[in-house]
Amino acid sequence: MEIDHLAVAGETLEAAAAHVEAALGVTLAAGGRHARFGTWNRLLGLGAGEYLEAIAVDPAAPAPGRARWFGLDARAGAPRLQAWIVRVPDLDRALAALPEAGEPVALERGDLRWRMAVPEAGALPWDGCFPALIEWEGAAHPAPRLPEAGCRLAALEVAHPEAAALAARLAPHLDDPRVTFAAGAPALSAVIETPDGPRRLV
Repeated sequence: MEIDHLAVAGETLEAAAAHVEAALGVTLAAGGRHARFGTWNRLLGLGAGEYLEAIAVDPAAPAPGRARWFGLDARAGAPRLQAWIVRVPDLDRALAALPEAGEPVALERGDLRWRMAVPEAGALPWDGCFPALIEWEGAAHPAPRLPEAGCRLAALEVAHPEAAALAARLAPHLDDPRVTFAAGAPALSAVIETPDGPRRLV
């Protein structure tokens, strides 16, 4: 598995985007709507194959009839880095090894097609600190289409009271020195290299 993107969630998309822009000093690009989950986003490229999304419930969308991904149904309070999403070449094989990630859901937006593991209750396990699994179908991917903003992911810290156990669970599948695990209250934080130097995003 490889890091695909990060998700910053807010009660509104405007709040989530403003949180990212204030933290990083850059402007997000337009994204789109996810009809299956009733959400919408704005995007920031992080180089080849990686990006960041600000995401929230789309107030114009009908209720999806199931729990929204990333636990957005229960999202309240200030925007924050809500989830990290890792790309896998074969989602079914990945779920055989990591079944707690959820059930595969087929999704699309424009010409983008992907499958993603989403838990039935919406929120990811390990208090939201477990990565979401995504498999892109075909060559289309958001990252190459985004404007070059001069931003790159330098580090991602995953904090959890049982950080060592979570790290051990993912170790056979994830090999990225930028990802570290630390004991503490459940939280994600990232260091993003920007044109103005490294900035922390929480």
